[in-house]
Amino acid sequence: MTTQDLYPTRVSHRPAMIPRKLDPTVYGQAEDGPLNRQQLTGHSQDGFTSIDKLLTDSELRSAQQELRSLLTDPRLDGDERVVREKNSQEIRSIFDIHHISEEFRRLIDDERLAGVARQILGSQVYIHQSRVNYKPGFGGNSFYWHSDFETWHAEDGMPRMRAVSLSIALTDNYDYNGSLMIMPGSHRTFVSCVGDTPEGYYRTSLQEQEIGTPDTASLRALADRHGIRQFTGPAGSGLWFDANCMHGSNGNITPYPRSNLFIVFNSVENALVEPFAAPQPRPTYLGARTVEPIGSPTKAMAS
Repeated sequence: MTTQDLYPTRVSHRPAMIPRKLDPTVYGQAEDGPLNRQQLTGHSQDGFTSIDKLLTDSELRSAQQELRSLLTDPRLDGDERVVREKNSQEIRSIFDIHHISEEFRRLIDDERLAGVARQILGSQVYIHQSRVNYKPGFGGNSFYWHSDFETWHAEDGMPRMRAVSLSIALTDNYDYNGSLMIMPGSHRTFVSCVGDTPEGYYRTSLQEQEIGTPDTASLRALADRHGIRQFTGPAGSGLWFDANCMHGSNGNITPYPRSNLFIVFNSVENALVEPFAAPQPRPTYLGARTVEPIGSPTKAMAS
C-alpha cells in the first residue's frame, strides 16, 4: 500500500510553504508525563521546550568523560558512523551513539527522557537516530538552516511529523561558540525544497548540506513572521524541539567547543516507509528501520 505524501519536497523546481497537516505538536496531557501544563502549552505554541538542568552534576561528568573517550577511541577509526569536518578532519558527529556507548544508552532510556518523548508524542517511542555532535573550537563548521523532518521524510521515509528531538548540552553554550538558533512557531509550516537527491547523498550532506536546505525567500518569510531564538546555557541543560522546527547554528571560531548529545524519538505509529524523494533509504544508523520501543512500556500512553 502506498503511503500518502502529505509533504512533497525535492519534486518541483519551485519551493513551497505547506501548512502542517493532521499531526498536533503535543499529543499528551500534563498527567501523562514529566512536563507540566505550562510547558506543554509552550511546546505546542513555539515548537520547543528548554530544561535548565536536565542532567545531574554526576551524570554530566560521566557523559563528558564518555565523550572524551569516544573522541580518541581507536576502534572508531574508519567507522562510517563517524563524520569528520571537511577541512580539519576533526570529528564533527558520531552517529548511532546508543549502540556504540552503553553510557549514553542508559541515559537515553531514563524516564526523564523517554517519558517526555512518550508524553509529547502520545505513544510508545523508539530511537530514530542518535548522535553526539562535537563542534570543535577554531574550526567547527556551521549547520545551515533546515528542518530535520524534510530530510527524514525525503531520504528516510518518515511519513508524518510525529517525532521529537532532544539536544543535551555537554559543554557550555555561549552566544559566540555556535549555539543553536530556532525560529519559534516555524514547526507549523513545512518548507518544500528543490533539487533531486543524488544516490548516496548522505555521505557529503552530513559534512555540509546543500540539497534539502530551504530557499532564502522562505527563510526570510519565516524569520519575519516568527523571529529567531538563540539558545545559550550551561552544560547539562536540554532542549526538546519538534521535528519540523527550522533551526541552524553558526560556525565556531572560538577556543571553546560546543558539544551535545542529540536523540530523535519517533512514535511507533510513525514507522518509516520507502523514502519520498530519494533513490534508496539512508543507512539504519541515520534512520532506524526496526521499531524497538524504549523506556518503560507500562508507563507508555495509549494512543
